[in-house]
Amino acid sequence: MQSIKAIPFPKRHIWLLADLLAIGLYFLLREDRALMNAFTAQVTQPLKDAVASLCYLVPFSVAEWLYAAFFALCLGWTGWSLHRIRTAGRGRRLRALWGGGLGLLCLLATAYAAFCLVWGVNYYTDSFQERSGIYAQPVSVEELYRVTALMAEGIDRTAPLVERDERGVFAEDRQEILEKGIHAYDALSQTFPFLAREDRVPKPMFFSKVFSAMGFTGFYCGYTGESNLNVDSPVCFLPATVAHELAHQRGIASEQECNFLAVLAATTMDDPVYQYSGYLMAYVHLGNALWQADPDLWRQLRDGLCPQALTDLADNSAYWAAWEGPAETVSNKVYDGLLKSYGQADGIRSYGTVVDLLVAYY
Repeated sequence: MQSIKAIPFPKRHIWLLADLLAIGLYFLLREDRALMNAFTAQVTQPLKDAVASLCYLVPFSVAEWLYAAFFALCLGWTGWSLHRIRTAGRGRRLRALWGGGLGLLCLLATAYAAFCLVWGVNYYTDSFQERSGIYAQPVSVEELYRVTALMAEGIDRTAPLVERDERGVFAEDRQEILEKGIHAYDALSQTFPFLAREDRVPKPMFFSKVFSAMGFTGFYCGYTGESNLNVDSPVCFLPATVAHELAHQRGIASEQECNFLAVLAATTMDDPVYQYSGYLMAYVHLGNALWQADPDLWRQLRDGLCPQALTDLADNSAYWAAWEGPAETVSNKVYDGLLKSYGQADGIRSYGTVVDLLVAYY
């Protein structure tokens, strides 16, 4: 029997084995709903809260620099490994290749295993729909039209109440929006007590333009417990995006449920800036669905929107059109695959399910 010492790079093999065991346990046990509920409540959520309490001692996003450092580490390891392979003596290049590849695989496997344990488990806990009793259901065109019209009324009512620049575009201060975010769920948690939580001010991202290139307006980092916001993209959707990321803070993993909660939280806040953003987000989701179902009804509502909202929507479309490219395409495909790997069968299209939830609720 070959001894452990005879195996090249024994520590890296043990490291990889530990990662694979953790990942294997996750896939083996993740369908046990009671276990996942208990694990997130007793282990991962307290752990994320403890780490977040440290990360929020600094004003910048620790998550951004953590990802940047990990990317740099992987690049550095790859470069060092290639150097070892190039300078290895005759007959030792295969060993150097194996050692370098094994080390890189260990880094990636550790990151994936950690993500499964701190966030992947949330995809298999009780959903918001199960905890609230509000379920997405098939909707008729008439119902879709009525709820879309309701959101349009909310837009017209709140659009004149927000600050605008010389072009008529939504121009509220981004930092003030982030700071107000800690109260986003004050009203909604009265209706759904399980959403009650003490929030921290979300963090603006230093690499916001990079995330715009990838098509992201924000993200919640399970490693650090931080809510991170893209502060380069059009500000009209920032309040609703804040509410979306704070929904993830509550352990809600489903993207469509977080979009639904973002609308509810923003529109029930005692703040016209958040209300307008929430109505606008709802209108975009509902309006896209209505356009597919009945273009004439969609056009009827679209033509009736106030000029301020039309200006904001046009500005938003122009911004994202300028960022269309391979980075966005690749990031969407990667994120689509990630969602599907955690049981979100619709992948990135799962964002559309918010329509069914909104119509069911209203």
